Amino acid sequence: MLSRFGIRHLATAGLLVELLVFSPRAHGQRGGKLPPLPKLEEVAPETNQNLEKISLNEAVRRALARNPTAIVAFQEIKRAEALVVEARAPSMPSLMATATLTRLDSDRLLAQKDTATGKVNYATISAANQESGSLLLNVPLISPRAWTQWSESAVGLQSTKASNEDTRRTLATTTARAYLAIISLKRQVDITARAVANDRSHYDYTHTRYEGGVGNRVDEVRAAQQLAADQALLSSSFNALARAREALGVLLGEDRPVDTFDDVNLADGSPNPDDAAARRQDVVAAKTRTSAAEKIRKDSWTDFSPSLNGQVQPFFQNPKSLTMPTTGWQAFLILSFPIIEGGVRRGQMRERDALLSEAQAQYEGLLRQTKSDIRVAVEEIHRTDEAMRSSGAAADLAHQVLDLANLAYHAGATTNIEVIDAERRAHDADSAVVIAEDAVRQARLDLLVAAGQFP
Repeated sequence: MLSRFGIRHLATAGLLVELLVFSPRAHGQRGGKLPPLPKLEEVAPETNQNLEKISLNEAVRRALARNPTAIVAFQEIKRAEALVVEARAPSMPSLMATATLTRLDSDRLLAQKDTATGKVNYATISAANQESGSLLLNVPLISPRAWTQWSESAVGLQSTKASNEDTRRTLATTTARAYLAIISLKRQVDITARAVANDRSHYDYTHTRYEGGVGNRVDEVRAAQQLAADQALLSSSFNALARAREALGVLLGEDRPVDTFDDVNLADGSPNPDDAAARRQDVVAAKTRTSAAEKIRKDSWTDFSPSLNGQVQPFFQNPKSLTMPTTGWQAFLILSFPIIEGGVRRGQMRERDALLSEAQAQYEGLLRQTKSDIRVAVEEIHRTDEAMRSSGAAADLAHQVLDLANLAYHAGATTNIEVIDAERRAHDADSAVVIAEDAVRQARLDLLVAAGQFP
């Protein structure tokens, strides 16, 4: 075992060897030549410097107005309105016009012999050219199934509207998260750019010391390596930021990237599970679907009910025939009553029972999830605030350590290993602050969404 005195002497000897081996003066005396360091060029600035900056509210408004998902959802409402008109049609009177032109190869004649004169006369019983036309007025007098289908389609329209609101909520939340991601990436770019500036300053200092014969090659190489690593990280940060801006532009329906302001104020919500259940679009949509399924199930009795239609048909026939005058009309009362249809109605009832049970289960599960989301969001805000305060304190301490390490290195009391280690820790601490700030913003957004207060 080495004593503390022996370890100290070994460290001193190692430092002397390093100075002798890696200092430029020692290499000049020995005639050795070290390979040159690679040229470390400045990182190119951002290509898009003059992007439009918009607020979070404006970003959500544009997304809800221009995004294809929102447009499709709006058109689905139009489609549901058209389906209501289609479902209403069988319950309304209808008028059908029919015209027919018949051409025979010749007149159909009936020979009749005159008993007085013995002469044969020919009577036309079917002309070669025949024209006929009719109007058919159909009035549903009793049609329970058609009436319930009309009512069910109206409920379906309300369900589609509720689903559209849920789609808009999801789109607005996605847009807000993309917006917050850009804010965090911009902060990360700023932090990395400051780290690169510190690295370059440290590299310039070690290079000057080495060129002046008072430094060593190891310090210079370490500083260059740290500078190169942070420059690569800065380039990656620029790339991630560009991708995030492009993604936000796509969400907003723009043909260009869109930038954000540097911060956003997300007010705390007032979480109340009962109020959230009434405001959240996904809960309202699930409740509407449950009501629709329940109504369809209750209306199953109409499958077994008869229907009565009244029909009036004026007609025209030219030329008239033995059975059809030139003009006339006829009326009908048509009673339809399904008796045997192979079990279709029973199968439809069981299907509606299953759909109702599914809708009820989804609605109840969503209510439980809503309450859970609110509880989690409240706890998340509390913990992320704590984490952000701790991260901020850690970053301040890390920068103090960096300042002390720089002072010690400039005074010649230490090598730049401590400086580089302090720079890395300071950069990591600053990144942790960015992550903590983003977590706080995301937690506040989660609470607003869970409470039904966003958008």
